[in-house]
Amino acid sequence: MDLISGQKPGPASESPADAMIVNGDQQTFMQDVIEASRSVPVLVDFWATWCGPCKQLSPTLEKITRAAGGRIKLVKIDIDKNRSLVQQLVQLGLPLQSVPTVAGFWQGQIADLFQGAQPESEVRHFAESLLKLAGGTMPGADLLGDAKSALEEGDTQEAAELFSAVLRDESENPEAWGGLIRALLALGQEDEASQALAKVPQAIADHAEVAGARSALALAAEGRRAREQLGTLESRLAADPADLQARYDLAAALNAMDRREDAADALLEIIRRDRAWNEEAARLQLLKFFAAWGFSDPATLAARRRLSSLLFS
Repeated sequence: MDLISGQKPGPASESPADAMIVNGDQQTFMQDVIEASRSVPVLVDFWATWCGPCKQLSPTLEKITRAAGGRIKLVKIDIDKNRSLVQQLVQLGLPLQSVPTVAGFWQGQIADLFQGAQPESEVRHFAESLLKLAGGTMPGADLLGDAKSALEEGDTQEAAELFSAVLRDESENPEAWGGLIRALLALGQEDEASQALAKVPQAIADHAEVAGARSALALAAEGRRAREQLGTLESRLAADPADLQARYDLAAALNAMDRREDAADALLEIIRRDRAWNEEAARLQLLKFFAAWGFSDPATLAARRRLSSLLFS
């Protein structure tokens, strides 16, 4: 498997979930939508052949429906061919003055809707919310949880493969991208991690999970260089504890060795000695550490408390 693209070799096979994508009309609406929604959540895509945004949205809806593996159904309604149905639905309060309009049905009722072409991440969130209402989850949610657990337990190869599996169906999943990059870094595959970061869709490039992985990647390169000078840095500090640059570089080396508490200590000591040193470089570096470690990491929480104490004392 290519961990970065998440693709497996060999010919693609048609997914059984394709059967959950149908074209509906006036005659089949009750069966395809109302009755079907008593068993599975149903997305109804109201579209038109002349509608450009509809053509953008339709492949995304189909992709997410297939990824759900039979847990949701997609019914596509051409509004121009089903004017009578559209009029009836408008009278019931469904806003179909513009397309595309996507309505989510559950238990015979409209549960939610959105209008206009939306990015894949938003459409996926809509589908996940509908599934949650029905007491289910997207298949990727199970894989993602397994991937996170594998990464936390140190099984980085398994984690990388699981994150890649999620990305095969959810190319705009920021947690999976962030996790894959972190797993590759843990495997010592810095170049592959950089390649993965370059493949992150622009729509999620600024998401906190991706930003944290980006910081981890940048710090890994910085730490690798500093670690090569570890002995020299320690000697410099032993000779002159006020050598703040040596202490700053030592923090990078310690972080690269996953000695998070020691790395934070080094930067906090710089802040204690000279908060404004090098345009507050120590504080800014510590914030990068927080992003790379994760904001709920014990080392982050402990260092953040100490940082607050120093800044506001």
